[in-house]
Amino acid sequence: MKRFLLTLTAVAMACIGMAQNAQLPQNITIKALDGSSVQTSALQNDGKPMIISFWATWCKPCNRELNTIKEVYEDWQNETGVKLVAISIDDARSAARVKPHVDGNGWDYEVYIDQNQDFKRAMNVVNVPHTFVVNGKGEIVWQHTSFVEGSEEELLEVVKKAMED
Repeated sequence: MKRFLLTLTAVAMACIGMAQNAQLPQNITIKALDGSSVQTSALQNDGKPMIISFWATWCKPCNRELNTIKEVYEDWQNETGVKLVAISIDDARSAARVKPHVDGNGWDYEVYIDQNQDFKRAMNVVNVPHTFVVNGKGEIVWQHTSFVEGSEEELLEVVKKAMED
């Protein structure tokens, strides 16, 4: 049993290691808040790190995370040049609530809607919030699910490290 658990742990760690530095999927269509179509290949930040946060209007931890980051986002941008891209997974029934929700919260992020959840599936997102850090080369260097107060500090450290990649 110990050998099995050890092998299982080793395989899991290898899979996690391989998942790091994967590229963002390039050919998936998402919607901007104005209704226009955007390819995921357009998600770039001129060689600087990006945070991609999958969220939903009904997700309380998602809203706490994005509101907490809102308070420090300008400082983060000045310090690291990071850009936050928020990807709503709201479906056709609730997609109309996304723009009023974003405006009501005063989020200054790039926000898109993945109404068919194609991008969500391609990124293997199961639960929201699910946050990714992408380095300047477009490689996924970190990911995390859920949110607790203080997680934003770890996120900033990861972004700073991604600047070195």
